[in-house]
Amino acid sequence: MQIHHSPESQEITRLYREFEEIYHIMALRSGFSDSAFLIFYAIAELGEGCLQKDIADRYFISRQTVSSSIRVLERKGYLFLKPGRRRDMHIFLTDSGKEILENRLHPFLVMEDDVIASMPTEERQALIRLLQKHINLYRQKLNTLSSEEEHRNARFDQ
Repeated sequence: MQIHHSPESQEITRLYREFEEIYHIMALRSGFSDSAFLIFYAIAELGEGCLQKDIADRYFISRQTVSSSIRVLERKGYLFLKPGRRRDMHIFLTDSGKEILENRLHPFLVMEDDVIASMPTEERQALIRLLQKHINLYRQKLNTLSSEEEHRNARFDQ
């Protein structure tokens, strides 16, 4: 059975996957797994003392993935945790973690800024606006689809 999938949808999906591949290559070149790279990336962006839940929520990855990556990085001596309110754990870099961030990840952050800066302001703003619109439309459709599925499932359960 062949399902119609427009060329535009196919290309957008391919481009999203290609973008994911670029970040995977950056992680490999930094010497880390994708999730470990993301932990360092998040600390660079959010600052030391950020919470595990902040990383999970901002980058749309499971808290379990964040927690296990942090445990690995902690065992390797790159970061440590300090308790906060209730069960919150704040993340801080050790000296060796700061060195990793500066030497291995900072070049990619600079590259990222350079790429964005190479685009005219109007194009940058349009890119952000259109990506956000695309995501919002997906969320709306997903919510509608979920409601329809719940309704269908409720009929079958009777």
